[in-house]
This record gives sequence, C-alpha cells and structure tokens, in this order.
Amino acid sequence: MSYSIAIENGIATFTIDRPEMRNAINYAVMEGLEQFLNQIEGNPDVAYTVITGAGDRAFCSGGDLTEFHSLRTTDEAYPMLSKMAGLLHRVATLPMPVIALVNGAAVGGGCEIATACDYRIVSSKAKIGFIQGTLAITTGWGGATLLFEKDGKHDRVFRLLSEAGLHTAQQMLEAEWATEVYEGTAEEGLKQFLSKMSVHHPSVHRAYKAIAIRKWTADFIRDRMIEESRQCSILWGEEAHHDAVNNFLTKK
Repeated sequence: MSYSIAIENGIATFTIDRPEMRNAINYAVMEGLEQFLNQIEGNPDVAYTVITGAGDRAFCSGGDLTEFHSLRTTDEAYPMLSKMAGLLHRVATLPMPVIALVNGAAVGGGCEIATACDYRIVSSKAKIGFIQGTLAITTGWGGATLLFEKDGKHDRVFRLLSEAGLHTAQQMLEAEWATEVYEGTAEEGLKQFLSKMSVHHPSVHRAYKAIAIRKWTADFIRDRMIEESRQCSILWGEEAHHDAVNNFLTKK
C-alpha cells in the first residue's frame, strides 16, 4: 500500500509509503489522505496529528510526475490540483495540532503539505524547497496561500517561492518555516517536540487552534487556495511546463 494510517496513544499518523518514489503523491495517496481525514476530523480522542514519509530519505517529493504528467491541459489538471488543495485545507483546519514530521527531503508539493500543518519538525539532513517554479508552474495545492497567511512577512515569502531554490534545514529554521530541527531519528525528533507540548491538556491546544481556524475562515482561505489551484492549472497547460517536465524526467 502507498500509505499507512495509525492511531495510537492519542496520536494519529499518516505516512506516505512510497520510498522508492521519494514518497511522491499519486492518486492512491490522495485517496488515503482523504480516508485518514474522514477518520480523525471528528475524533475527540486524537490529541495530535502527524504527517510523515516512510524511510529516512524523503518526507515528500511533491506530485508524482510519472503519473500526473499525463494531465496535459488546464481542464485536465484542475481537478487534481483543486482536490489536493481541498484536502490540504482540511489538514490545515483539523481541530487538533498537526505536525509535519519532515524526516527527509521536502520539495514542491511536499513543502505545501508541510506548510498546511501547524508545526514542521525537520531532520537536520533534510533539503527543502518550493521548487515549482523550475517546472514553469506555481504552487497548486494551496501552499502559497497558506504560506502568505501563516508567515506574514511578504518579501520573505515571495522570495522563497519565486527563487524556487533548495535550502538546508537550518536555513529554513532561520527563515522561520521550520519549527524545530532535530538530530537522530524521526521518532526521537517527534518525542522531543511532544514532550514539551504534552505538558498541557489537549483541550488547550484545540482551543488555540479554534482561534486560528476562525481567522482563516473569516479570510476565505479555502476559496483562495482553490483559486491558487485554478491559477496553477493555467500554467500547467502551457508548453513551457510540459517541456520543463520532459527535461526533468529525461535527466532523471
């Protein structure tokens, strides 16, 4: 299976399990994420949600180009992009804290998934980048909308997106995208983070999360994320994008 779901000791974990594809997102993973969200959204026993990747090389390398490259036009790309944006809106507005356990490389859509989470706990070895621009597209799953909303510093966010470069975990900590950087295993990194969070009752975290969700709802964040998908779908249908993907797949 391309994903796994575990709910244990108040922690619900969704793991993208495609290490041979650097945990790239395909339709099967999207369906798994939807199933996961259906299970936990109304579950009062879940104190924390964790999203991570299998293995220690990649958190998520974004969309699976070998699968999604078959989408050639704007009309073909938009349903995939908007569906994933809708799922990431659900991730962002889960009632409990959501933690991206970035156990390895997070690029492209992988950064969008991590940005949808409340916290990003990042391996010191991880490389991270909103590299969509190298493929002649923008973020398309709502990641830029979430980044501008959560970060608040316009020029820093604009530059991070527009330069489309790769960064170290330490650089992303200094940019205030990463919450913490850990050494050792992902399990150790998560344990270290939760040891501080778990001092307080889960109801406290849920109450603060509700405040954030009210703001995002008032700011029509879901509509803005879907509009981001529409904008990306237009670029997706251009020859510049398909040429860039062909070059990437040929080099790969």
